[in-house]
Amino acid sequence: MTFPAKLYIISGERSGDLHASNLVLALKAKNPFIDIRGMGGSYSEKAGVDLAVDYSEVALMGFLEVALGFRKVLKYLKLVKNDILSFKPDALILVDYGGFNMKIAAFAKGNNIPVHYYIPPKVWAWNQKRALKLKAFTDQIYSILPFEPRFFEKYDMKVHYVGNPLLDEISKFQRHEFFFQKNELSYQPIIALLPGSRKQEINSMLDKMVALVKEFPNAQFVIAGVKDLGDDSYQRGIDAGIRVVYDQTYDLLCHAIAAVVTSGTATLETALFRVPQVVVYRTSAVSYAIAKNLIRVPYISLVNLIADKEVVKELIQDDFSIPNLKAELQQILGDQVYKGQMLQGYDLVKEQIGEYSASDTAAGLILESINKK
Repeated sequence: MTFPAKLYIISGERSGDLHASNLVLALKAKNPFIDIRGMGGSYSEKAGVDLAVDYSEVALMGFLEVALGFRKVLKYLKLVKNDILSFKPDALILVDYGGFNMKIAAFAKGNNIPVHYYIPPKVWAWNQKRALKLKAFTDQIYSILPFEPRFFEKYDMKVHYVGNPLLDEISKFQRHEFFFQKNELSYQPIIALLPGSRKQEINSMLDKMVALVKEFPNAQFVIAGVKDLGDDSYQRGIDAGIRVVYDQTYDLLCHAIAAVVTSGTATLETALFRVPQVVVYRTSAVSYAIAKNLIRVPYISLVNLIADKEVVKELIQDDFSIPNLKAELQQILGDQVYKGQMLQGYDLVKEQIGEYSASDTAAGLILESINKK
């Protein structure tokens, strides 16, 4: 399926950038005559995207934080819109990042540019009628969560379930044989700390994670760091004697006996590596108050959402405390029945996801759609 084409792709945070890059590689493997420009990060750039904007200039999280940074968002919305008109793509591919990308979708639709949404906004979580806007502004939707197509059917929308791209990423992973030596770790059991991929998240999460160290003297805590964020982001952990391993999350999970994980994609990654975990999250009081009134799902972690039951404990906002963290970790480490039930839940999650190759499947559908124009 080779033909000249111009595509514009937009992702707005680290996991979206990673999935966008794998989609780009799959598109280029199927059709080397594609020219791809857009907004993303280092993963997308390495995959061959000509970056008009680096997402790190725009990235915001939380209702209050987005409101305070609204001028910056408007600035980059205008920049990206102008760049799309200048580039004249055959199609626009949006990857996650709902707040920004839904505005771009409306703009593209108004300019007769076909819109393909890979990893659509989580409209099932809050303000579900946003699905109608998604229906109005998109031509094709590619879902990575197995329960989403059933939700969208309520709005007479056909959504392609393509599998979860984390399986593609994990299948490429090769375990480092000398992980302990490479990172100067002891051979004590490892408890992994995954505080998130944004500075705002890390600032909110790391303090209580670090406080656990003195509660578990027979284990070593290791932080999964993002190199682009630098040592400063993890200074509280470093000052407490915790080793930070940068861009080695999968290797860390291979060796961990338990993990404390900030809610997000990492919860599903941790489950797929079969590491018992406790999921945590904290945001500003204003953002949490708004979210609590809007969110319409019983869980926040992907693991529990996919399983449609509590597989892992979620400690959110005020429940995210040192006593609660300690108690949950102790149960994970000391109660084999409890741990076994969690691992059985992980098996259910993997069964629900299936064995699809998400990047390859989505790329094929996108190219087929463009070729029909």
